[in-house]
Amino acid sequence: QVQLVESGGGLVQAGGSLRLSCAASGRTFSSYTMGWFRQAPGKEREFVAAIPGSGVNRYYAGSLKGRFTISRDNAKNTAYLQMNSLKPEDTAVYHCAAGLNSGITLPDSYNYWGQGTQVTVSS
Repeated sequence: QVQLVESGGGLVQAGGSLRLSCAASGRTFSSYTMGWFRQAPGKEREFVAAIPGSGVNRYYAGSLKGRFTISRDNAKNTAYLQMNSLKPEDTAVYHCAAGLNSGITLPDSYNYWGQGTQVTVSS
């Protein structure tokens, strides 16, 4: 069982930055691919980024690459999402997830989810 707790969300002006954290419980954190997804009101959950357990490779939604950076610290059981040059359309609830399956851009590939943290970008 893995429990995930996100933090770091908030209100920021367009062009600003935020760093989200996802703290995980359990001893097998390094075994899991960690993903970030977001969901805006009235929209489906959307893949943002993912990083496998080794942290060597990183995967991004095409539209976000270059502004967002995913990372992880296996010693701290924590994953991060650095978000720069934020835009109003980035406003959403951001969720982290942990999974052992392939298809890392798909929500159904993840076994555990955090409760989410709200990110609001004002224009």
